Amino acid sequence: MQEKSLRQLLDEARRQIEVTEDELVEARRRRQLVANALERAFPGSTIYFNGSVAHGDANTPLTDVDLGAKLSPVDAEGFGPDGSDALPLMERARDAIREDLADEFPKLTVEVAGRRRAVLVRFGDPVTAGQPDFTADVMTAIPHPSGEGLYIPNMEIADKWDRADPITHTEMVLEAIDMTEKTFARAVRLLKHWNCTHSKPLCSWNIKALALESITTPMPLAEALQAFFAHAAREFKSGQTEDPAGVAGPIPLNLPISEVRKRLDTARDYIDRAIQHEAEGRPVSAQHALSRVFPEIVPDTDPTQEEAARLRQEVLLSCNAASGLGAVTPALIRPRAWGV
Repeated sequence: MQEKSLRQLLDEARRQIEVTEDELVEARRRRQLVANALERAFPGSTIYFNGSVAHGDANTPLTDVDLGAKLSPVDAEGFGPDGSDALPLMERARDAIREDLADEFPKLTVEVAGRRRAVLVRFGDPVTAGQPDFTADVMTAIPHPSGEGLYIPNMEIADKWDRADPITHTEMVLEAIDMTEKTFARAVRLLKHWNCTHSKPLCSWNIKALALESITTPMPLAEALQAFFAHAAREFKSGQTEDPAGVAGPIPLNLPISEVRKRLDTARDYIDRAIQHEAEGRPVSAQHALSRVFPEIVPDTDPTQEEAARLRQEVLLSCNAASGLGAVTPALIRPRAWGV
């Protein structure tokens, strides 16, 4: 097997999981159909896009899109923590989406009952072949009186609203992608895959929030991953990740923080090991370490033969230096003596 650099391995890995252009085109088309329905339901509102498709870090299979309507002051009047909950707004959005999309998508369902935050649109028709469906989460948000961020629905708490700033979040991510010459998005794709294959300790937004602080310049992907895991491991020693926009509370974790730290520490150690092996001329060992972080998209290797060859080379150099008689022929060194 031909030896590959970490750069080659990570480029090949990210391309395996990268969303296809056909998936993106269809997802964006459906997202725009929903956006058009929201604009009709709430004239004067600002439609915003968020989530992986808007952020430029979507992986395949593509299963959903996220969008919302920031309502005009007229439509938002009477809603909020001191007024009504979002149910009437969510029902208004539901009705408009049903009316506009039902003809094209015969299996369409639009759900409000039991939904915590967003109207759930089920298209009944997947974007990626082999997937059960494709969905959209649709938020009906109102401006915060301070002018900073939004109130978004939370039907599970007493006052029925939370603070958030998805518009600023998207702006921050897109700026990071530009500043890092796409390193940010490529690293996030890989990190989301790592997350999904290691019990999902973090939500996608937590990954991006940590990456906003640690991946800030163009750099090789291996170094970007190293920077992320080192930063994340440090950050979780003092608690959860704060909202980068400074509006919402700490980002919730999917596992106890002790378990999150274990997974981050392990990934950090393997990435450090991979980079060290490569720097010391052991590409097979580097790939083996990297495959422990990305087992499904980086092929594993057996570094035993590489380590044996390195040991033989060290013996040859030592013999040459000690004898002063010139080069020692490798064939004279019996592999059996070195356990291979």
